[in-house]
Amino acid sequence: MNTPAQITFRHMPVSPAVEARIHEEVTSLEHCFSRITSCHVVVEAPHQHHQRGRGFHIHIDLRVPGSEIVVNHEPSLHSTVAKSENGEWEKHLETQPDHKDIYVSLRDAFAAARRQLEDYARVLRGDVKHHAAAAAH
Repeated sequence: MNTPAQITFRHMPVSPAVEARIHEEVTSLEHCFSRITSCHVVVEAPHQHHQRGRGFHIHIDLRVPGSEIVVNHEPSLHSTVAKSENGEWEKHLETQPDHKDIYVSLRDAFAAARRQLEDYARVLRGDVKHHAAAAAH
């Protein structure tokens, strides 16, 4: 890559350990496709009042010759049922516990970026077949 990866942290302090993991993941992407020209990663922590329900949001922007690969990774929510203060059962949407871990969120976001990058490389190599029927319309 021509320039080092840009890393931005939002709503959280800068973490050297998280930065190191991101650089490892970017290096892994470069082994997958060596023509990446730039990479910008934004790591956003949930606001304090949303701490219980949300996990980390990871945004990855990869520039490659002739295209841009963008990954917006937000952890999926699942339903939980719990008793409220007045004894009633209430349903809440909550982030799965393992997605509240920043390293799991990074792993999943970079896995999605890797899949998109591999798809892009297949198209460049001509490994993707074009259907003649679609061209006839």
